[in-house]
Amino acid sequence: MGKTSIEDIKMRKLVIRASKYLQLQNRFRRLSTSLKIRLFQHKMGVIANFGGKKFCTTFDTLTHREPDSMLAAMFSGRHTICKDSEKGYVFVDRDGKHFRHILNWLRDGVVPTLNESEYSELLREAEYYQLLGLIDGVTVVLNKRKEDEDLSTELTRTDVLKCIQSEKVRFRGVNISGLDLSKLDLSYVDFSYASLKNVFFSRANLQCAKFRDADAEGSIFYNATLRECEFTGANLRGAVLAGANLQSANLQDACLIGCSFCGADLSAAHLQTADLTNANLEGANLEGANLKGAKLNNANLKGANLQRAYLRHVNLRDAQLDGAKLNGANLLGAIR
Repeated sequence: MGKTSIEDIKMRKLVIRASKYLQLQNRFRRLSTSLKIRLFQHKMGVIANFGGKKFCTTFDTLTHREPDSMLAAMFSGRHTICKDSEKGYVFVDRDGKHFRHILNWLRDGVVPTLNESEYSELLREAEYYQLLGLIDGVTVVLNKRKEDEDLSTELTRTDVLKCIQSEKVRFRGVNISGLDLSKLDLSYVDFSYASLKNVFFSRANLQCAKFRDADAEGSIFYNATLRECEFTGANLRGAVLAGANLQSANLQDACLIGCSFCGADLSAAHLQTADLTNANLEGANLEGANLKGAKLNNANLKGANLQRAYLRHVNLRDAQLDGAKLNGANLLGAIR
């Protein structure tokens, strides 16, 4: 019995070893086949359809420069991809508008020359495909452009200080983007048609100043005095006017999208047909203000004082009016 048990054990060990050998042999064959396929794929072309736009390239181009990207993973065989069995196209459900730029960058590593909005779209695609090198390259180009724009500013703070010592000051059409003009007395200064992007006007005295058709996108007017200022047709998108005094200011036809007017005094201000979409007017004083035809889509008017304000035919349906004071306001035809 003991002799038979030992032989049985030896036989079982031989069977197990043979089974493992066969498993290893099969695995080696599969790996070898896979490697041959991949080597063949890298040499052959691939036709990819990106949102209706077809591109012809190689697997090597798509995977070599950014091997850890999602784009490389899509064509590495590690992921299932949608393929047209009849035409042989690989279909990718993304906008193909900028894929030629991505493909050229994968080939030679050169960032294309585009405008700012196109770079924004390209970045969105690069982020989706996880092309970190392209993201870094575009970011460097955009930062360089911003530096060049800053260097092209026509005047400095010192130049402005010298100018305002004269009786009548005009900066009409001048580019002073990015300057720090905070706490200065700039009352009655004419900034019409000027480029004032990202200028710091915090706590400055700008009473009766003119900003007609000026581009003041992203500028800071925190706690500034802007009484009776003229902003007709000005671009103030994303500007900060929190705590500012805008009594009787003229903001007709101004672009005020995404502006912050928290706690600002806009009493008796003229805001006819101004675009206040996504503006934050929480706690602002709009008593007696004229908002005829103004756009208030998704505007925050929580706790705002709208007493005796002119709101005829204004669409307030999407505005946030929690705690707002509307006593005596003209709401004839207003949509609420």
